[in-house]
Amino acid sequence: MTGDVFIVTIDGPSGSGKGTVSRALADHLSWHLLDSGALYRLAALAAERRRIPHADATALASLAATMNASLSFRNGVEWATLDGDDVSDALRSERCGELASRIAAVPGVRHALLDRQRAFARPPGLVADGRDMGTVVFPAAQVKVFLTASSEERALRRHKQLKEKGIDVSLRSLSEDIGQRDERDAGRRLSPLRAANDAQVIDSTRLSPEEVTARILPLLEAAGIGPNRA
Repeated sequence: MTGDVFIVTIDGPSGSGKGTVSRALADHLSWHLLDSGALYRLAALAAERRRIPHADATALASLAATMNASLSFRNGVEWATLDGDDVSDALRSERCGELASRIAAVPGVRHALLDRQRAFARPPGLVADGRDMGTVVFPAAQVKVFLTASSEERALRRHKQLKEKGIDVSLRSLSEDIGQRDERDAGRRLSPLRAANDAQVIDSTRLSPEEVTARILPLLEAAGIGPNRA
């Protein structure tokens, strides 16, 4: 718990199901939700709009700290704005995800987004979804979960999501992209992707989002967290 706010962190690599599970938990608890990856995507989109090169770490960090952006969830749907424009769809493109993965390796960007992320921690509680929520952003979180899944399963999930949106992309290219992101996320010097020492690791390869959520709920109960407490 941070101050008077209970926090649950859900970390894991791309395609592990952490976003779906985090939304389900936030709905169950009637808590706030932080999709930290969306903040990095917003920063990546802002950098692309301003044509800031990835090598300009100072400019990227300044942009991440000052960009006019917002995130919100309405009726289970994430809405994002950048400079007053609705960029919700643009944020979920494969290109934006790739750009976000690259600028997330810039230490100044990660530092600049810390305050923005921590500002989401408001009563009655927060479910935070990301890659370093339990290790760096909210190390004192009451409950920490690390979701994982095989790279093959994660690629299949992403392929299905894109096909449902009418986006045609090869499974092979998705598998390669996920592998490259995994290497970048786990190998970066600052805030590498890893499970917190006190996190519960759950392999979601053969589990549905509902089954994963069902495994997490007892962890919340053991910590004294539930809809009534919330």
